[in-house]
Amino acid sequence: MKKPEISNKFTIEDIHKVREYNAERRKKLTLKERLADIRESANKCEKDIIEYRKKRKAI
Repeated sequence: MKKPEISNKFTIEDIHKVREYNAERRKKLTLKERLADIRESANKCEKDIIEYRKKRKAI
């Protein structure tokens, strides 16, 4: 399954696409592998948020 295309407005349909993509991608992973994958994604997201806040604060 290829990575879903997300619209600029990030609609509920986009959320469904992302959830389906992640479910398919993680289907055959063990619990430890799934948790590690989720943790990795969360860490990346947290870094992105911190960078975004730094940029907004500078404006």
